[in-house]
Amino acid sequence: QVQLVESGGGLVQAGGSLRLSCAASGIILRMNSMGWYRQAPGKQRELVASITADRTTNYADSVKGRFTISRENAKNTVYLQMDRLSPEDTAVYYCNLLGVRESGYWGQGTQVTVSS
Repeated sequence: QVQLVESGGGLVQAGGSLRLSCAASGIILRMNSMGWYRQAPGKQRELVASITADRTTNYADSVKGRFTISRENAKNTVYLQMDRLSPEDTAVYYCNLLGVRESGYWGQGTQVTVSS
């Protein structure tokens, strides 16, 4: 059974940084394409970054140059380094398989709040 546990969120001032972690069990992350998603209040969940099995990365235009996704195979963990945060980045952040359906399994997410 797949379990994804996100952590590392918090309250930060604009311009600050956070590093999110996603620890997985029941799935081998290095064999799958994974994504970091976020859902802001009143908005649909959106994909912000992804990493494939061969470590090819992609980013939404809104975070390109500020966010970095990476994977640590030994810990079966995916990270999201977020720099130069802005209030528009405030959301609950989730990790999951790339292309997962909304009706599929989702972890509890981690809240990121950026104050101006």
